[in-house]
Amino acid sequence: MSASKIVTEVLNSTIDSLKSVLPISLLIDSPKLYNASFTGHSIGVLVGITGDIKGRILIDGEYDLFSKIGEKMFGMPIQAEMIESFSGELGNMIAGNMSTNISQKGFVIDITPPTVIIGHSSFSGFDKALCLPVQLEQIGELNLLLMLEK
Repeated sequence: MSASKIVTEVLNSTIDSLKSVLPISLLIDSPKLYNASFTGHSIGVLVGITGDIKGRILIDGEYDLFSKIGEKMFGMPIQAEMIESFSGELGNMIAGNMSTNISQKGFVIDITPPTVIIGHSSFSGFDKALCLPVQLEQIGELNLLLMLEK
């Protein structure tokens, strides 16, 4: 299978995962290509992808955004000390659901445990990455960065 076909499958599976996991109306913008570093917001979740497809997925946003997502999902505000834990679990749910979606298309794929990144960070070490901006209705914007290896 061609590299562009694999990227398309991962991208579509990730979009399906977001729609499945998040109980919020989503407006998904066109993916943007990054050839250089990506500067994240105040909190991010990094999950590795292994198997037939190798790479990483970064879910990036602001503390307030993750708090509001948690409130929509659980019906109660996520307090400051729980936001980091919740964001890691959210990353695990999104990446896990994406992994399940893509494995149903015949790929052998697994994910690593999530790593929560606090503070405005710069990410590099990839040739190309796709950034998928996702507008969450009445909440804000979440960025999803797909860094797939050749």
